[in-house]
Amino acid sequence: MADNETFVPQDPDVIATVVRRARKAQAAFAGVSQESADSAVRALAWAIYRPDRARELAALAVADTALGNVPDKIVKKQRKTFGTLRDLLRVKSVGVIEEDVARGLVKYAKPIGVVAALTPSTNPGATPVNKAMMALKGRNAIIIAPSPLGYATTARAVELMRAELASIALDPDLVQVLPAPVTKEATDALMKVVDLVVVTGSQDNVRRAAASGTPAIGVGVGNVPVIIDETADLTEAAAKIAASKTFDNATSCSSENALVIVDAVYDQAIDALRQAGAYLCSAEEKQRIESTLWQGGKLDRNLIARDASVLASAFALPAEAASARFFLAEEVGVGKAHPLSGEKLALVLTVYRARDFAAAKAIVHDILAYQGRGHSVGLHSRNAARGDELAADLDVARVLVNFAHTFGNGGGFDSGLNFTLSMGCGSWQKNSISENLNYRHFLNITHLVRVIPEDRPSEQELFGPHWAKIGYTPRGDAS
Repeated sequence: MADNETFVPQDPDVIATVVRRARKAQAAFAGVSQESADSAVRALAWAIYRPDRARELAALAVADTALGNVPDKIVKKQRKTFGTLRDLLRVKSVGVIEEDVARGLVKYAKPIGVVAALTPSTNPGATPVNKAMMALKGRNAIIIAPSPLGYATTARAVELMRAELASIALDPDLVQVLPAPVTKEATDALMKVVDLVVVTGSQDNVRRAAASGTPAIGVGVGNVPVIIDETADLTEAAAKIAASKTFDNATSCSSENALVIVDAVYDQAIDALRQAGAYLCSAEEKQRIESTLWQGGKLDRNLIARDASVLASAFALPAEAASARFFLAEEVGVGKAHPLSGEKLALVLTVYRARDFAAAKAIVHDILAYQGRGHSVGLHSRNAARGDELAADLDVARVLVNFAHTFGNGGGFDSGLNFTLSMGCGSWQKNSISENLNYRHFLNITHLVRVIPEDRPSEQELFGPHWAKIGYTPRGDAS
């Protein structure tokens, strides 16, 4: 939308108008050079990375949604944006992006067109910018459909991105926001008329995107279980878990939701977690947490992503708990009858005691089968082979070893995963990707194919092992 125009929400042509402007801007942008595409990406990054803007958007997000906290949202906006910019500036997305001489293949990157990006209330500033950077890297235009709860923050982020694009003589309509009020009907209508839908947020949105008739990329539910085994550095593990769990009041889908601790070090690990700021709840206190945090089988939105002091009061915990950073609740069961085995989006961390590593892996398997299958698992261990074992045996897209999970799962400066705010969970959660969302998902690829020397093996090479098993002898020349 033009900066000087206001849409009437009841206007039946509002979405068509937004998309038409996006298509016009994208048509001009589709032919730009790699340098120009990268300039656009830098501009979008600066729109949120600039310290005063990061502070402004962080404060607005907390005021807008009452989720998380301002200092961590500042860190998130700057860290994720800086890391994503690093990743994007190191790759090609215009013209020839890959050439395999031996196979006679050359790959040319092409834009997809207009992207609709559905974004969540937990990250109303960071996620829109993150997706916009990836989209414009591929010379696309993007229209953000934000959560109504975070609309003011997202609209301001889009305003800042548009201003930065204009400052380098690019059409601001490359980045737009769906005009308020954002409704399911408006979002559904938008998804049907764009070229790609990318969804981060509720599973309802993910399913509606899949049913829109437009190619869609969605993400899954997080419910990260983390194993601490008998070889772990317990002090280091506790510090990392505490830093990760408490970051932005546990708004991240990558935040630890359950710890599975091997019996041999259980008591020592609990002590280390206490030293890192945890409060271990009694059985009675655990029951109060359950009955308070869940209302009618659903998480109480008034308690998710709140400060620990707010939760301590809501759970009627003793004075000792008021100064804690997060809360430990011991559990033995998994499933619907045990809500603490699921995702909490709160500063509550469920703890299981496992007989040994094999038992710990079995508990993790059960937790994921209940909720979070496909997302990720963590491990604190000095035994490298155990990371390999989890990766081979568990249905997850990511296994992180000795990480503060929140800071490694969505990309990190000490992690090989690309920076993102959207984690695919594969077919395990009916997602089309089982990796971190990245710029490649915003590209069409043209394959140039040239003649190469013939690569035709003999029948014996291909069928020989099977013939030997069934006692078949080929007649004549089987070459």
